[in-house]
Amino acid sequence: MRTIAVMNQKGGVGKTTTSVNLAAGLARQGRRVCLIDLDPQAHASIHVGVDLHGGTDTIYQVLSGSKTFNEIRQMVGNNLWLGPANLDLAATELELVDAPGREFVLRKALEAAQASEQFDYIVFDCPPSLGVLTINALTAATEVFIPLQPHFFALQGLSKLFETTALVTRRLNRQLKVSGIVLCLYETGTRLATDVTDDLMRFLEASDPQAPWAGARVFGSKIRRNIKLAEAPSFGQSIFDYAPGSAGALDYTGLCQEVMQAEVPMARAA
Repeated sequence: MRTIAVMNQKGGVGKTTTSVNLAAGLARQGRRVCLIDLDPQAHASIHVGVDLHGGTDTIYQVLSGSKTFNEIRQMVGNNLWLGPANLDLAATELELVDAPGREFVLRKALEAAQASEQFDYIVFDCPPSLGVLTINALTAATEVFIPLQPHFFALQGLSKLFETTALVTRRLNRQLKVSGIVLCLYETGTRLATDVTDDLMRFLEASDPQAPWAGARVFGSKIRRNIKLAEAPSFGQSIFDYAPGSAGALDYTGLCQEVMQAEVPMARAA
């Protein structure tokens, strides 16, 4: 099983869009995938059409210890499951602040649910912050994908993300690594996008081999700015269901293929 945390402390960069469509795209390829929504705004849950009203059990109940993960997960498509969220999740930041082992609550819940026997992939949609919810995702994951808009200030924020993942790797989860950067809202043909991409690739190539992001790559599949990607959440559908012939569907199909290409070497290493 591969466990992937999709994170960026900045909102509006395609984090949830990437989480949902990566999960949906992998499921369409026959992989058993669980998308776990860790954002109190619940955008990933809404994106896949889950009605959060009427006392729906969510990942909040798992983190508070009142429900198991298997009790709250629900099937939302062929080969695709969801651990939903709602606004109650915001209380977790306060409730876990003094709890012993607060960074490992989610990991222990998934281990107790034997998630590794049920899924090929778990994708965590992290909130746009570096609080306890994101830390729980990073201790439960083995990989980090960073969605990034190719703008100058996005590169400045990237160093903070790398610092956070490095800290978690040293202190909490030695298995964690930054394995890929997904360029989103990409404007093909602009000099700015090309320059930022080139700068990013040079930085990664020149990184310390011992750094937690060493070996990370910029995925070749760039997610172009596409109105269909912006429309799909309002219909509660992934881009593959809403507009399967769109540029957004083609781009995320390419990303999923790149992600799956890493399955063979990982299996050999095991």
